[in-house]
Amino acid sequence: MKLTKNIVLFFAMLTLFFSCKNEEDEALNTKTETVTEVKNEVNRVEPPHWWVGFKEASLQLLVHHPNISKATPSISYAGVAIKKVNKADSPNYLFIDLEISEIAKSGQFNIHFKFEDGTKLVQTYQLKDRDKAVDQFVGFDSSDAIYLITPDRFSNGNPNNDSVEGLQEQGVDRNHDYKRHGGDITGITNHLDYISDMGFTQVWSCPLLTNNMENGSYHGYAITDYYQVDPRFGTMEEYINLSQKAREKGMGLIMDQVANHCGVLHWWMKDLPFKDWVNQQSKFEKREPLNNSNHRRTVNQDLYASNQDKKEMTEGWFVPTMPDLNQRNPFMAKYITQNSIWWIETLKLSGIRQDTYPYPDKDFMSSWAKQIMTEYPNFSIVGEEWSYNPLLIGYWQAGHKNKDGYNGHLKSTMDFAMNQNIVDALNQDEAWDRGLIKIYEGLANDFSYTSPKDIMIFLDNHDKSRVFTQFDGDITKTKTALSYMLTLPRIPQIYYGTEILMDDFEKPGDHGLIRTDFPGGWQDDAVNAFTGKGLTEEQLDMQRYIKTLLNYRKESNAIHNGKTIHFAPFNGTYFLFRIAEDETVVHIINKNENPITIDLNRYNEVGLKGKTLTNIITGETMIWEDAIQLDKKGSLILTTKTKN
Repeated sequence: MKLTKNIVLFFAMLTLFFSCKNEEDEALNTKTETVTEVKNEVNRVEPPHWWVGFKEASLQLLVHHPNISKATPSISYAGVAIKKVNKADSPNYLFIDLEISEIAKSGQFNIHFKFEDGTKLVQTYQLKDRDKAVDQFVGFDSSDAIYLITPDRFSNGNPNNDSVEGLQEQGVDRNHDYKRHGGDITGITNHLDYISDMGFTQVWSCPLLTNNMENGSYHGYAITDYYQVDPRFGTMEEYINLSQKAREKGMGLIMDQVANHCGVLHWWMKDLPFKDWVNQQSKFEKREPLNNSNHRRTVNQDLYASNQDKKEMTEGWFVPTMPDLNQRNPFMAKYITQNSIWWIETLKLSGIRQDTYPYPDKDFMSSWAKQIMTEYPNFSIVGEEWSYNPLLIGYWQAGHKNKDGYNGHLKSTMDFAMNQNIVDALNQDEAWDRGLIKIYEGLANDFSYTSPKDIMIFLDNHDKSRVFTQFDGDITKTKTALSYMLTLPRIPQIYYGTEILMDDFEKPGDHGLIRTDFPGGWQDDAVNAFTGKGLTEEQLDMQRYIKTLLNYRKESNAIHNGKTIHFAPFNGTYFLFRIAEDETVVHIINKNENPITIDLNRYNEVGLKGKTLTNIITGETMIWEDAIQLDKKGSLILTTKTKN
């Protein structure tokens, strides 16, 4: 009897062992089917491929095909297992959760879809090796200077892609501010030497993904395919080449991404997977009037904000042609996050600029940033928080001590507050509470930031009036603003054309005019800013000025990481000091019309007395003694380093 029990126990354990072994083998898919022929029998699988070696082992495939929900998928590939198959509200979708284990190798495998009626479809999928180590994805920081480009308006490197058959908007019309002008990826690549020689170290292009919209498609922010380069801008190969060529010149590439909204003609808007894929979806499907966002971005931080205001902010559409994505849907959230990682890996990006950062679900944005920074610890993300209140800007930054406990996991936000302070400081007449006090108090607000030097400062961009226009065509003010910006403890961004005094005087603030063609970017241009041909002396002078400043800044540790000391405005002047062990940089702003002598003993704590300082722009030298005479309005930038 005892022997019989032992035999039964033995066979039970044996059965359990093989059962567990079979489950383990099934989970890891140790048996691999050989792919003899690449199959593409399914309409769409996104992401279109993936990589091995991520910290996050899960991957969710969006599969779109007629009645695909009636099929059962299967995979036989070592290290890859289907963990769950999720059906959507539409019968034309499956969301397949894969687990990619540590034993998974790069290669191709087939996803088999077997329908109830016996019909079969096969889709070949690829896992790739990551050809760049995680620690090599180094983001931008305060040592960088960023050149922002609206690609349609920068340079037309390939006129053959100006019109692409099958897309809604055809042709180019350079006389129309809101039509396509033909600028493209090749145009940017062709002029990387110019950008690098100017002293920039990062290139940020407005979105280059497909915007298959009926009109206004040039700007790129109404994406209709998150995995496709707009063919009017070029090809995937050309985009990858742009990134590679930039790296070869010591520059990084920042991608402009949009998690908040897509274009109304996005392919999924004709067949939405879930009933809550986009906000106000029921109204959209019934063709009822839609609510735009109330744009009350403060609801994200407001401890007393009503649920109604939060809902109107988060769920309202940005504009009627841009559906508001619902990131509270977990499949949408996964889709957006994977898409960001896919582009980082594909293009070897140095950073992401995330559009309209406060508009999506803020808990999602925290999760999104955290997942990216977990995979790429040295990476950089900057979020667009269009606010003039530094408390709102600082709220999103990683590690910020927020009263509601929110951690945005975001390295950088955009400094709209200081942007406005600089303009006001130079445009306003001097008074106790006007003029230079604006930048003094504005910089004093840095106590509200976890890391001020990781904030991105700018004077103009694709949405704001050109800085030369903001200063009513005053070159001295424009130079002063730029030089001050470039010596701040910040990451500076300059919009293409600022270096040649591009303006929007005719219609200040008009987006189409702000995004003017860069002269010389088209073969028949009479003026060529890349070579200097046809530029006025004022334009050439500004170009030289910025080039000199940027190339000096590139090597200045004092500006990159130095201690900051500034003094309250005094007699129409303002002194800022950036101090490192090997260098002190002095930035002086003078708003006086007539010559003025300033007592330098007021600044003795900086320790410059008796030292020789060099004018960064002119190369002239001076001894820092008891007084300095400022003969004209503008800025003076000095360094204790000897000019080479």
